[in-house]
Amino acid sequence: MRGINAARRARCRWLICVVCACGWGWSGRKPTSKAANLLVDANGGGAALRRLLQKELAGRFGFAVDVVVRTAAEWQRYVEANPFVGDIKALPKMLHLYLPRDPLKSGAAKALEPRAQSGERIGAAAGALWIDYGAHGVAGSKLSPALIDKAGGSPATGRNWNSVLKISKMIEARASK
Repeated sequence: MRGINAARRARCRWLICVVCACGWGWSGRKPTSKAANLLVDANGGGAALRRLLQKELAGRFGFAVDVVVRTAAEWQRYVEANPFVGDIKALPKMLHLYLPRDPLKSGAAKALEPRAQSGERIGAAAGALWIDYGAHGVAGSKLSPALIDKAGGSPATGRNWNSVLKISKMIEARASK
């Protein structure tokens, strides 16, 4: 829910998202961090849940929010598909998974490569973009959110590898209950 915590005009505390979700009757809601990660048990597919969330958030807050929804199975595929896993050069906090709202546009990684700086690497796997920002990190990168959105074909949200694994562990813990 990028608009909830990133856009200046749309600043809301992440807890508001959780409270709203509680009002929709979902079970098992669990915020994973202040980064607007929310795990819920819900019926219906990811696209239906995304549309519902977008509609409800727009109605409650008065502005559109792009929402990215993934199933537990999709999340596991991302963990397994990491093109940089096991690469000693890839630092977990510098390696980011970018999930587009809509299916990833063909050639997205190639479109970003001309803007990559020394040490940055870009890959695509499992319908997602992967960017290893290298030792210099995200701060000085020319791979801006707007550029990533354009290359991917729709608004995208990113999580570093540490967060990806943390969310994966939370999903596994829920499944074992």
